[in-house]
Amino acid sequence: MDGELIVKAGATLNIEEGVTVVSLYDDKVDYIIVEQGAKINAVGTASSPIVKTSQKEEPCAWGGIHICGFARTNAEGGKGSSEIGGATYGGDKDDDNSGVLKFVRVECTGYAFDEEHEANGITFYGVGSGTTVENCEAYHGSDDGFEFFGGAVNVKNMVAVNCSDDSFDLTEGWNGRGENLVAFQAPESVLGYDCDCLVEADNNENNFAATPVSHPVLSNLVLVGNGAGKQGIRLRRGTQVEITSAKVTGKGKPLAVESAETENALLDKVSRLSGVVIFTQIE
Repeated sequence: MDGELIVKAGATLNIEEGVTVVSLYDDKVDYIIVEQGAKINAVGTASSPIVKTSQKEEPCAWGGIHICGFARTNAEGGKGSSEIGGATYGGDKDDDNSGVLKFVRVECTGYAFDEEHEANGITFYGVGSGTTVENCEAYHGSDDGFEFFGGAVNVKNMVAVNCSDDSFDLTEGWNGRGENLVAFQAPESVLGYDCDCLVEADNNENNFAATPVSHPVLSNLVLVGNGAGKQGIRLRRGTQVEITSAKVTGKGKPLAVESAETENALLDKVSRLSGVVIFTQIE
């Protein structure tokens, strides 16, 4: 792959099982954007996954996958623009279908366009629940592994390994479900860089009460941090959340709750934490 790949409305990007797509490491930024009304159909298998990687097998080597849908977001005006590529996302169709991702691994993502814009592994912008996302991995990337900007897409069997920022980042009114989520961060002495949160959940950074309010439903989490003093699960900026069965270890602040709105949602039982087990620091 050499440069950007933009999938326009009405088109479908098909990637067959077992395919490895390698980005050239040159002066062009490689990234994939699936715009509103377009689809991606990337269906691998356990024995023949789809892999998107780079010639340079290091973080920041390419710009990740970005999917934009018509589901709701609480971005100002109900519409947003993707951090990479400036594609529009958002609308009122929570059951929107942007295609299928199964057994897809992205490696060495996180290209830094500037100080404010680094590419995640896979970013879901206003992606609807008609989209299928299962058995995906973000490996050894700079910035986040998976990030959700609003939308209602449901995901399961997701793994984020050694992503320098957050393993899972949720914001702008995401109301999907996440089942079987695994995050692992190796120590800084091994990676050469520190990592941030295992799960960072926000509602809206500029308006904590913005609607639709983020209310992800997460179950069966295994979250292993890199021994640093940062947060494991960080709930803030007005987010609501339901978490059932989570194991958290390897962070100085394994569970942090910030902002009055987020605290009150827990007190009022709008948000619920059940079966969250915190283990002592990994040696």
